[in-house]
Amino acid sequence: MPPSLRSEFLLEPGFTYLNHGSFGACPRKVFNVYQHYQYELERHPGAFMHRLPQLLAESRAELAHYLNIDAADVVYFPNPTTALSAAFRSMHLQPGDEILSTDHEYGAMDRAWRFVCQKTGARYIRQPIPLPVTSPTAVADALWAGVTERTRIIFLSHITSPTALILPVKEIARRARAAGILSIVDGAHAPGQIAVDLADLGVDIYAGSCHKWMCAPKGTAFLYARREVQSLLEPLVVSFGWESDHPGPSRFQDYYEWQGTRDPSSYLTVPAVISFQAEHDWPSVRSRCRALASDTRRRVDALTGLDPICPDSPEWFAQMASVRLPDVDVAELNRRLYNEFHIEVPTMRWNNQPLMRLSFQAYNSEEDADTLLNALERLLPELQASSQAGRA
Repeated sequence: MPPSLRSEFLLEPGFTYLNHGSFGACPRKVFNVYQHYQYELERHPGAFMHRLPQLLAESRAELAHYLNIDAADVVYFPNPTTALSAAFRSMHLQPGDEILSTDHEYGAMDRAWRFVCQKTGARYIRQPIPLPVTSPTAVADALWAGVTERTRIIFLSHITSPTALILPVKEIARRARAAGILSIVDGAHAPGQIAVDLADLGVDIYAGSCHKWMCAPKGTAFLYARREVQSLLEPLVVSFGWESDHPGPSRFQDYYEWQGTRDPSSYLTVPAVISFQAEHDWPSVRSRCRALASDTRRRVDALTGLDPICPDSPEWFAQMASVRLPDVDVAELNRRLYNEFHIEVPTMRWNNQPLMRLSFQAYNSEEDADTLLNALERLLPELQASSQAGRA
């Protein structure tokens, strides 16, 4: 089992960082490549911009190979929220049309769909997927129970944000295609944490992060669209790619690749990210981190006496796992973990259930898990007592 790669990252010493899922962390070697491109851009902006189309094409080709798709079917975006907003606002929805989703989705995406629905008269349906989950087929069935003759789009996460569950995207996309329903997937947490083969998944539209589990610099994400549905997508920002004088390999790329002057350096680091993973045997890194997530989840459940939200299987979670917490003030727990123990880990209430989401990346170790457990052993009884006193 490979050791922790903490020395390869720029993270501040003295902090236990169990929040990779929120913002990622970039290896020093990749960050140096990022800064190299930034320097080249500022040193000779005109020459850099002249080279940029070829540099982007080379970077996009490596990303496409990583995802098992054609390079003409993917474009870079600064984050999945922006990428998915472009997709959502391209849908020509009519009053009464329905977008079917789950109640495990990222809050920004819920808001984006509600915004679109307020403009169009469509309806955003959040189908409940109760915890614990036990069967991928049962999850697919529970979501599919919300399909009606008005369902136009199925939207779901590949790996959910609050509950960190891997959803059966391939099966749901298969059912959607057979029913003539468009499938759109939020893959923010998937690339780098699990192997993502978009050709095999069969989804119509998929947005993912490179700056989360792939460990690229912040502001590196992508939007994939199956060739047959690319004509649906409109530019979020209209620029020279619309009615282009110099068309590229696809209109999809023309619309999104050039949207005015910005720093594209983070996009150009993706080949270095993929190379870094290869150098460090990333399947073994993922396996070690998954084992850490599993063991820490088990230890927290033993401490709280609460049941897990899913079976202990790679089918359900990878390097990120959510655990139940007692009925405590989760914001106060989060504050004290950070201020008193220098632990960064998200706590939240999801469907009124207190949860903590654990993330384990290449830089984490068993000592990080021990630090968290020792802190919880001290804080949870105190916060539970305070909560009970407040209700008395």
